[in-house]
Amino acid sequence: MPATARILLDNQRIVAPISRLLFGGFAEHMGRCVYGGIYDPASPLADQHGLRSDVLAALKEVGYTTVRYPGGNFLSGYRWQDGVGPKEGRPVRRELAWQSLETNQFGTDEFMAFCRNLGAEPMLGVNLGTGTIQDAADLLEYCNAPAGTHFADMRAANGHPEPYDVRLWCLGNEMDGPWQIGHLNAIDYGKKAREAAKMMKWMDPRVQLVLAGSSNTKMPTYPEWDRLALELCWDTVDYLSMHYYARNDADDTASYLAYARHFEEHIDTLAAVLRYVKSLKRSSHTVYLSLDEWNVWYKDTSGRGGWQSGPPLSEELYNLEDALVVAQWLNVFLRKCDVLKMACVAQIVNTISPLTTRGEQLLKQTTHYPIALVSQHAHGVALDVLTQAPLYETSLYGPVPLLDVSASYDAANDRGAVFIVNRGREPLQTEICWQGAAPALVTGGYQLAGNDPKAANTFEQREFLVPQSIAGSAVEGGQVALTLPPLSFTVLATSGYRPRNA
Repeated sequence: MPATARILLDNQRIVAPISRLLFGGFAEHMGRCVYGGIYDPASPLADQHGLRSDVLAALKEVGYTTVRYPGGNFLSGYRWQDGVGPKEGRPVRRELAWQSLETNQFGTDEFMAFCRNLGAEPMLGVNLGTGTIQDAADLLEYCNAPAGTHFADMRAANGHPEPYDVRLWCLGNEMDGPWQIGHLNAIDYGKKAREAAKMMKWMDPRVQLVLAGSSNTKMPTYPEWDRLALELCWDTVDYLSMHYYARNDADDTASYLAYARHFEEHIDTLAAVLRYVKSLKRSSHTVYLSLDEWNVWYKDTSGRGGWQSGPPLSEELYNLEDALVVAQWLNVFLRKCDVLKMACVAQIVNTISPLTTRGEQLLKQTTHYPIALVSQHAHGVALDVLTQAPLYETSLYGPVPLLDVSASYDAANDRGAVFIVNRGREPLQTEICWQGAAPALVTGGYQLAGNDPKAANTFEQREFLVPQSIAGSAVEGGQVALTLPPLSFTVLATSGYRPRNA
């Protein structure tokens, strides 16, 4: 008999509300992300602010809810004062993290204009490498204080009399890494971050602060770094940052497509650290996780710019298997949304990005589509899905189910969605069963699928792999049967929920 699978849903079996901040992006002064990506005043596609209109349109299609800026490794050597004021007076600096020239033509005010245009909430980082805790408080004053003091008056003189009211702030970046400018051990970082956090919350008690956690799970100090920094900063911060980039160096597609196992273990480990420190501190305060750098990154790891401005760095070409891994990231976000409240794909254009520009052309890579689809359809609460699927063998993770699944339910708008990755190389007959209230209709859906895991979109074939629409249908007896193509990501949208016995 052919292999079959079942997905069982109950709209009363809830994980947690889905934070819209899970659908965020990251923009760093690295490569062509800012110059030649977001900001390209010489382009005929640029608007009055120098922002590329085609890039903005594609970013709006995703629906990014927040953007983290300005770094990344760049942050730990950045002097924010260089990027404000008249552009003709802004200095050009040798930028050490990526060995590039930073012209400072795009800075805090330009970023805020970009976020307003995009409709995204800004997440600003403060430099805790070469920067001081006073620098952090000064930037916050520049952004959030009403006119009448030095840095707030500087903002007003630069043409922005009203405060920006930036609520999300990162306390440095990857300070556990020896590659980081101003690298610190956990104790020294925790003390510096705590003092910066105190000043910032005294300046504006409404801000929410993200503590820099371990750079990845392979760091020798992981997760001890996170514990030590949290113990010093627990009551002054609101989120713990986590970073991870998926890789397939061994070209092991079967294991690569099981990466959700690692993603979940990473979140579970840090969630346990959060519970431990909260108990240790006897605290009523809760700290959540912020996965504010995540993506696939291993094909192009070029990180040195040759002292050029906006050099092409780490411009990955993403294929079908990469898109399926990205879809699994998003499924994990929903399954763990009780503790994971923010996430930022790194980055939003050109540099390790779902979008790439070349001249006046824009390429939507395979990874663009799962991010856009989940952002557009995941609303309300995440459901605790029971998936029954055949197993397949992997060299890294042992036996793994062929399906990776998440689901959402939005009672206020009478809609739901199911997100399904078929890791297998064969079609899979699958039955979706609603055990509680069931929808009357599958209103439609999308499938991104192919037979070659290495297939990719290119500038020559920009729509080689794009989602195909699925027609709507009635739901009979609380069940829907479908055939999932091999190597596929499927999104089903539903509506008209009624109790099964009604």
